[in-house]
Amino acid sequence: MLRNNNGYFLLELLLSLTAVFMICSYFIPLLMDLREQSITLEIEKKARQILYEEMQAALMGLPSSQSYPLIENEIEYQLYWLDEQDNNPKEVCVSADGKTIHSKIKVCRKLE
Repeated sequence: MLRNNNGYFLLELLLSLTAVFMICSYFIPLLMDLREQSITLEIEKKARQILYEEMQAALMGLPSSQSYPLIENEIEYQLYWLDEQDNNPKEVCVSADGKTIHSKIKVCRKLE
């Protein structure tokens, strides 16, 4: 009686759709979290690059020990120098604050 059926049963369709929805409900939050982490790492990488370039300029003797903002891809990177105290070398910091849901990233290094 079922041998003449050329289509799918409704039950087979429901089972396959249920399996696809269960897989999607598991992987979509993981993919969203992975995207969030990759954006955060990209922001931190750019902050470290700005910090490295500023430290290289300071070591080469270029007068650049002033604070300034830098906006790139709608993310504001604020570069600032911390004052020298008790014969410690100067410290340069870069903080990134975008209009996203990411937490504020701050990277600091001492100029040696």
